[in-house]
Amino acid sequence: MAKIILVGGGTASGKTYVINEVVKLIGEENVTHLSIDDYYKDLTSLSMEERIKVNYDHPKAFDWPLIKKQLIDLKNDKTINKPIYDFTVHNRSEKFVELTPKKIVIVEGIMALVNKDIRSIGDLKIFINATRERRLLRRMDRDQKERGRSVDSIINQYFSTVQPMYEEIIEPSSYYADMLINNDGYDNKSIKVLAAVIKALINGEME
Repeated sequence: MAKIILVGGGTASGKTYVINEVVKLIGEENVTHLSIDDYYKDLTSLSMEERIKVNYDHPKAFDWPLIKKQLIDLKNDKTINKPIYDFTVHNRSEKFVELTPKKIVIVEGIMALVNKDIRSIGDLKIFINATRERRLLRRMDRDQKERGRSVDSIINQYFSTVQPMYEEIIEPSSYYADMLINNDGYDNKSIKVLAAVIKALINGEME
């Protein structure tokens, strides 16, 4: 049976960076990695203008029944067809990715620790911290390069929905975490500690 590790934290807090560094230490052959971002609801029925207005930093934007079903399948060593989200059109792609669980399944996303049903599936819950300023700078860099967003749209979205939802919903979910990791810089010794904990989980040394 695969072990499910949930990694939450604010937007651009460095969840992917931390995970990638941990994977280097524990071995890629041991890890299946997926993002909750791919589980935004299918908004095909909405126009682009309507999709842009959706609050993507609220739990209602996510397809929780599908997330729960697929995580349970992965935990039980079943292969899934994971949806793919296309940020450039604010909607799911028509394509899927076949994912086969390895010893560890790392699930990352701002909502990873928000939903009670999803938390109950997790074997280890991590929350990544970073300052508001650091997260904004990282998000501006990422969304311009990877998602084709303008600076104005990034800033407007950040202060109208992203930061308010972080304070109301995301940050409080840190109380459910087994481990808190601060990620404002790159010299992060806590990554090695997290890798050691996950190795112990792989080897059956912790329950």
